[in-house]
Amino acid sequence: MSILLALSVWSVWGFYTYPDSWSVIYNHWQVSVTMIFGSIIAGATSEGGGAIAFPVFTKVLHIPASDAKVFSLAIQSVGMVAASIAILMMRVKVLWSVIGWVSLGGVFGMLIGALLLAPVLAPEVIRMLFTVMAVSLALTLTFLNSGFRLSNNAMPEINTKEAGILLMAGVVGGVISGLVGSGIDMICFSVLVLLFRVCESVATPTSVVLMAINSLLGVLLHLIVLDGINAQVHAYWLAAVPVVVVGAPLGAFCCSRMHHLQIRYLLIFLISIELFSSIWILSFDMTLVIFSVTLLMVFSSLMFWMSKSAVYVRKTE
Repeated sequence: MSILLALSVWSVWGFYTYPDSWSVIYNHWQVSVTMIFGSIIAGATSEGGGAIAFPVFTKVLHIPASDAKVFSLAIQSVGMVAASIAILMMRVKVLWSVIGWVSLGGVFGMLIGALLLAPVLAPEVIRMLFTVMAVSLALTLTFLNSGFRLSNNAMPEINTKEAGILLMAGVVGGVISGLVGSGIDMICFSVLVLLFRVCESVATPTSVVLMAINSLLGVLLHLIVLDGINAQVHAYWLAAVPVVVVGAPLGAFCCSRMHHLQIRYLLIFLISIELFSSIWILSFDMTLVIFSVTLLMVFSSLMFWMSKSAVYVRKTE
């Protein structure tokens, strides 16, 4: 099914870009190369393809954060959907009730992030927001490496309290996704494994499917409500589509075969690069320092609280 999907996308892409198909790749080869790695990471882990695209675009290729955000959503609407199809075809377990509740909160969060916050926040603040969010995911993975016990193969019964937690996680993740193009998947993953003690083999594919759905919603938001997708982002997107439609399903397949520790160490390594590059490249004034430290303390406190919570440490069927 994944091969058929890739062939179908390639055919449509080739027809759409003909006779300039090679020029599309050649003129934006940096984007294509970036998304080779981004799509594989997206399909294999709780980080969307935008988690690779956004920092590379904004720090290495010097693409505006607003364009990097829209590109991340647009390319994930292809790559993460392809990875989700591969996950479903392999019959990997996902938590649909979690996806539903978090996506509902994500809609409101994305509206807040894209419509209210994006126009008023400085690009450096948005870039640092992404870094702090990524570091919070690294903290989650560090807790797991310290002998943290994941005892649940499914969600506990979703009552009012659980639904409220998932909705709030969706709102927070949606705000971040509305600003940087990804994030709701990382937030959901952290909540699932730290608070609800859901095993990684279930939390990871759940976060991939979640990001696919919310990327589609984000693209629709920009096409219908906001200013659409500009010509430059459209060109980047065309250069990446042939890559991600293969890379994301490949990442999902690799994830099903890799040891969970390998995936954890890979993510921690990538997040370390993101953190050090932000410290090296960004110009920090007092406002940005206070913002970064405060946000990191908030995220760290939440991660620590969830890791110490014993409410959901029990077996579920």
